[in-house]
Amino acid sequence: MTLAAARRALEQFLVAFCVLQTALLALLVCAAVVLRKAGAPLTWYDEVASIQLAWLTYYGAALAALNRAHLGVPSIVAALPRAMRLALLVGGEILVIGFFALIAWFGLQVILILEGDTLISLPWVPVSVTQSVIPIGAVLFIIAELMTFPERLGEAWRGEQGVDPERYFEGRRP
Repeated sequence: MTLAAARRALEQFLVAFCVLQTALLALLVCAAVVLRKAGAPLTWYDEVASIQLAWLTYYGAALAALNRAHLGVPSIVAALPRAMRLALLVGGEILVIGFFALIAWFGLQVILILEGDTLISLPWVPVSVTQSVIPIGAVLFIIAELMTFPERLGEAWRGEQGVDPERYFEGRRP
């Protein structure tokens, strides 16, 4: 499997996951409102909705990293001399990957500490499952960064600005 094919597969998975989480979260919120007005509130709604939002945030951040949609100043970086562009790219990558490696490590520690605990409103759901989003999301972010690194390295070498957020969806098939 080529890097481009792996990247497309990861993007399709992340998009599907984020769309599904968004739809399920919207349905849950609507159902909770209707049932609360009907006098039969969902006792587990708040806990589950906040967990869904956390999962959507982590997986969405990985998707944004894969599509290079996080904040940056590509026009300023592109105007710098080649050596400085490359140093900024490599240094930034080391910092970002190091940060998310720490998040993954401490996320695993959280899972170990919470082993045996369950959700308050849904005692059959282990907290370790809900908190697994921390290391999984961090690893997905690292994978996304590494998948886009060769492309960004080539752009830094050539002095190109990279992805223009205003034109990102042009030429992309639905």
